[in-house]
Amino acid sequence: MTQRHITIVGAGQSGLQLGIGLLDAGYHVTTVSNRTGDEIYEGKVSSSQCIFHDALENERKLGLDFWPEAPTVDGISFTIPHPDVPGEKAINWASGLDNPAKSIDQRVKFPRFMEEFVARGGELIFEDAGVEDLERYTLNSELVIVAAGKGEIAQLFTRDAARSFYDAPQRALALTYVNGLDPRPEFSAVSFNLIPGVGEYFAFPALTKTGPCEIMVFEGIPGGPMDCWKGLSAEEHLETSKSILKTFLPWEAARAVDVELTDPNGFLQGRFAPTVRHPIATLPSGRKVLGLADVVVLNDPITGQGSNNASKCAASYLQSIKEHGDGAFDSEFMQATFEKYWNYAQHVAQWTNALLAPPPPHVLQLLGAAGQSPEIASRFANGFNNPPDFQEWFMYPDKAAAYLESVNSVATQ
Repeated sequence: MTQRHITIVGAGQSGLQLGIGLLDAGYHVTTVSNRTGDEIYEGKVSSSQCIFHDALENERKLGLDFWPEAPTVDGISFTIPHPDVPGEKAINWASGLDNPAKSIDQRVKFPRFMEEFVARGGELIFEDAGVEDLERYTLNSELVIVAAGKGEIAQLFTRDAARSFYDAPQRALALTYVNGLDPRPEFSAVSFNLIPGVGEYFAFPALTKTGPCEIMVFEGIPGGPMDCWKGLSAEEHLETSKSILKTFLPWEAARAVDVELTDPNGFLQGRFAPTVRHPIATLPSGRKVLGLADVVVLNDPITGQGSNNASKCAASYLQSIKEHGDGAFDSEFMQATFEKYWNYAQHVAQWTNALLAPPPPHVLQLLGAAGQSPEIASRFANGFNNPPDFQEWFMYPDKAAAYLESVNSVATQ
């Protein structure tokens, strides 16, 4: 039997992980990248990529755990400043993760994954693929998967209005990779701060080109005081990061007194609209291609799910392809493959979109109660690894009330 040939356009978390998984399963795989490994390594940071346990397990199953020495993220801390008392915290708690998370700078990770893909027999092509190239790939492959979320070919995948909650960017985004941030006491964590009406700030340990570091992530509400990043130089970006912390989060500013950029490319600014797209794109010839990960479900980074979704989408597609056997990779297969992933991803999107809106009373009540209840704090923290669980207790006022009542009744027994 001849090998089935699959082409993947895009060499990021989802494309490379899926490609390596398909090679291990006996497929002939071509991956197309618009940048070489060296170009990625020498370029700007592109993500904060904190990956939680279940997504890390997808990599471990494929033998892709190449950074055992990387710093771990061992918990989540949550803080809301006091609205009336500057410098004080209205809500403040922390909880450990059942299993640690990790963040590996994609400039380090993707070149290594590319090497592994080639070493396992994959064909890696470097070209900036357009629509005509997709046509060519469909002639030479039984299935073409698009994992590149930007540019001409991404526009082929149309917005799904029924599944897209927003039609405009909800945050002005900024990343700052730094050395010199004082570590949290107790245990390492994603230190998450929610500033009502202004935005969010979180920081956590990671591994970058220069070694261990911390990543500072700013999410500014458009038009607000944290929407101030556009066009800043590296030095201005770092100073703006420190200035925002001094103004709104003095306890975080105290940790950041001596921070420096890890490297001249260790910062990023941008914004995008969270969007769900139809998973199948039709080329001018009428042939079809299938979208993967961010191409089809793009969330705001506020919940840190981007790389996790990419890993889980790749794992879901890998399973669907293997289970499909010798069947045709037609539109029916493509839609079914996406819907299986959407059964998971819809919960991530709903939770992420909810956190972009001002927190309703039941959410504030839960977050406040977590300060007194280790059970609630732990469930919230570990939801980052398993977002569908938020459907059961966090997303709806009636379920939140029932959960609080159950926790309180156990506490009073």
